Amino acid sequence: MSKSNALATAVAKAPKVAKTAPKTPVPPPPEAGSGTEILDRLWSTVVSRRFADPEHSHSARLLSRGTAKVAQKFGEEAVECLIEAVAKNPVALVSESADVLYHLVVMWVAAGVSPEEVWTELRRREGVSGVAEKAARLSGETRKIP
Repeated sequence: MSKSNALATAVAKAPKVAKTAPKTPVPPPPEAGSGTEILDRLWSTVVSRRFADPEHSHSARLLSRGTAKVAQKFGEEAVECLIEAVAKNPVALVSESADVLYHLVVMWVAAGVSPEEVWTELRRREGVSGVAEKAARLSGETRKIP
C-alpha cells in the first residue's frame, strides 16, 4: 500500500470527535520566551548532541542515520500530526505538533540549516500575499518534466 493510500485509510478510520469549544491555551511561563527562542534553544541542543553517544541521545541516534532517514522520520511525524488534526483531537495534535517541530529542527541540523535562515525567509515573506509569492516563485522557475 502506498504512503498516500495509507494516510487516506488512516484518516478515514480516524475516530470522529464531537466538536467542542477549544480549550484556552495555557501560556508558557514568562521565562520561557517566544516560540522562536524555544526553537533556537532546541536547535542549539540538537547541534550540541550531534556527535554525542547515540546510545544516550535520541538526537545523536537520528543524526547518525543520515539526512534521508531524518527526513523520513520527519515525514512520519507529520503524517501523525495530520491524522490528529483530521480526527479533531487537539490534545494529541499539540503533542504531535511538538514532535513535528523537534524532528524539523533535527532535519535542519542534518542539512546544515540554522533557525536564523528560516526566520530571515519568514521575515522576507511577511506582508507578501501567499498567492503573489507563489506566482513569483513559479514565474522564476524552469520546470523540468522527467
